[in-house]
Amino acid sequence: MRVDIGKEDMMGVLLFPGDDDTGSPDVSWSYSSFGAFRQWLAQAEGFTLDEMYGFGGQRPWSDVSTGLAPLLDHPDDAGPDLTPTHCAAMLPRLREIGDRWYGASAGPLLRRHIDDVRQLVVVLQLCVEKDVDLHFS
Repeated sequence: MRVDIGKEDMMGVLLFPGDDDTGSPDVSWSYSSFGAFRQWLAQAEGFTLDEMYGFGGQRPWSDVSTGLAPLLDHPDDAGPDLTPTHCAAMLPRLREIGDRWYGASAGPLLRRHIDDVRQLVVVLQLCVEKDVDLHFS
């Protein structure tokens, strides 16, 4: 559940639907946990995030084929909102990634990533159903 707080009070990344309903689901991470989550997603997509432009590398995003680029190549807590179209395009791949690992014998970090994927899927699905943008804060 989203709590409206000032950016200065928050020490991390919050993704939530732009539906103005503070009871809508959201997903949040510390900055380092969000970074680790995106690293994990990039690995699932077959590349290393650190080699990409904007993450310390020189590889352009046009060199990789992933429907998750809007999430992976996005500033942590600023930048443009993701549209319902972006959200809908990412949903199938995120579900596939979460389902691939669900139920597997996994350590705590992998379990956390799987839980994060599942929470993110719920938020993205709501953005699609309500036709609202996904906000980063």
